[in-house]
Amino acid sequence: MMGRAFEFRKGRKMKRWGMMSRVFPKLAKAITMAAKEGGGDPHMNSALRTAIQNAKAQNMPKDNIDSAIKRATSKDVEAYIEMNYEGKGPHGVLVFVECATDNQNRTVANVKSYFNKAGGAVVPNGSLEFMFNRKSVFEFLKTDDMDLEELEFEFIDAGLEEIEEYPTEEDEDQMMVAIYGDYTNFGQLQKALEEKGIEIKSASLKRFPTTPVEFTEEQMEEIDKLIDKIDEDDDVQAVYTNVG
Repeated sequence: MMGRAFEFRKGRKMKRWGMMSRVFPKLAKAITMAAKEGGGDPHMNSALRTAIQNAKAQNMPKDNIDSAIKRATSKDVEAYIEMNYEGKGPHGVLVFVECATDNQNRTVANVKSYFNKAGGAVVPNGSLEFMFNRKSVFEFLKTDDMDLEELEFEFIDAGLEEIEEYPTEEDEDQMMVAIYGDYTNFGQLQKALEEKGIEIKSASLKRFPTTPVEFTEEQMEEIDKLIDKIDEDDDVQAVYTNVG
């Protein structure tokens, strides 16, 4: 199940998230939020360190990263509030939306309008959350001296549940490794990887559907229109569905 969800994420979602015009503002907001919460030194702030790693993985320029950190100390910056929304879209697709906003009224009105215009609706929080497993996901380049079975054994005490490898988009001969664990083990896994000297390319908490559903191409066209519309919103940080 995890593999199918992973392939979906690397395919359909990377297609959406690969657009720098959408990705960079979201990454910058994550950096600003982390710096505002725990300070601007990534060595002392693991959340900021993670946000910077993710930004670098998407080739975000250093100047943008530095600006996002400095922005956290600006008096003009409002505190961001993290909010989640759950909804049902076309053909019964389940959608989980993670937001970070400085204006809750704006965000909820926008998210509701996206669902309504697509013939769906926002449902009460908690209605769909159990339909998704929240997982810690870490990705890093595989080196010649790495043994995946050995890594799995070493990290199992830190909460590792599954490990897999796949070719990078740039070079089919260069492999990436992804490891998964329960969301509660994020800090432990991050610490174990850093102590091992592994350079983490991206680290995040993601939601995977417990029961993925297959949709036809025609149905996916309508579903994708809704997901793309939601994802375009500046307040939206991530969108997850139960698409198989």
